[in-house]
Amino acid sequence: MPDPTTPHPGAPQPPPPQNPFAAPPTHRLRVVVADDNPVVRAGLTALLSGRADIEVVAEAADGRQAYEAAHQHRPDVVLLDVRMPGVDGISALPYLVRIAPVVMLTYSRESEIVQEALRRGAGGYLVHGEFTADQLVDAVRDIREGRPHFTPTAAGALLTQLRQSQAPAEVSLPEGLGQSASASAYGISDSVNSHNHPQEPVWPANFQPGSVRRDPTSSENLSRMQPDVAQSSSGWASGRPAAPDRSRFQLSTREAEIMDLIASGMNNQQIAATCFISEKTVKNHINRIFAKLHSTSRSEAAAKWIGTAPDSHRGRGDVR
Repeated sequence: MPDPTTPHPGAPQPPPPQNPFAAPPTHRLRVVVADDNPVVRAGLTALLSGRADIEVVAEAADGRQAYEAAHQHRPDVVLLDVRMPGVDGISALPYLVRIAPVVMLTYSRESEIVQEALRRGAGGYLVHGEFTADQLVDAVRDIREGRPHFTPTAAGALLTQLRQSQAPAEVSLPEGLGQSASASAYGISDSVNSHNHPQEPVWPANFQPGSVRRDPTSSENLSRMQPDVAQSSSGWASGRPAAPDRSRFQLSTREAEIMDLIASGMNNQQIAATCFISEKTVKNHINRIFAKLHSTSRSEAAAKWIGTAPDSHRGRGDVR
């Protein structure tokens, strides 16, 4: 006779007893990804979502969408591109850092942009092509804990800026030390880490991100900041370096994207993976790009593309 205490083979098995001393589930790090390139957004989302402790809670195509997503989801970290249509990353940055730490993730490597991003509160600056997937994941985790990350180009720009800054001669340190400078002289303020106390920004009257309160008397106005920020096609406003006239090269959208990746330092294999195309297709694009830029090497093409070659700012009819 079967033992009545023995469960029937087809009967559902009871759940295993829970360990009262087991550690609680680890909090997943919530991330918002903001980039106007859908391929880049999809790649970053796939990369980060593949980690057990990271979750991409929203994507955004410009600064306005990034703020709305951050305001709604309250992420732990925001990955933010610099050049985006509409509201760009630099303009949205002061509003986003009130909600969460922000790390710039961009192809923009100009020292002026790096310095302005840090001045407005960015917790890190990563240039595409200068980091591995694991380094990006480590940076996201560290930014949340207040540890900054910079890729070589951004670190070099910061170092250059610090070396060029001059400390006030009238301020002296104790004997045996060099001249001092206050933190405010370098654009560093206590409000940089204001994401510890999130608060809603004051937006201009014609801007309506959800149900955010508006106050037209505020001096911190997005529409006033926007003209000062570079767009990918127009360069910097008055008083800042202008972007080279790339329209004269007559590159297609795909060729311009690949030229950006070349200028960022990527090799053909990395470009193929980023654009989801074969290396042979990449080589074909590069051959056409070199012909249009009248270049024989990657370095020469990159110099013309980013505006450091002697003829970078020549008119359309001056291309040799």
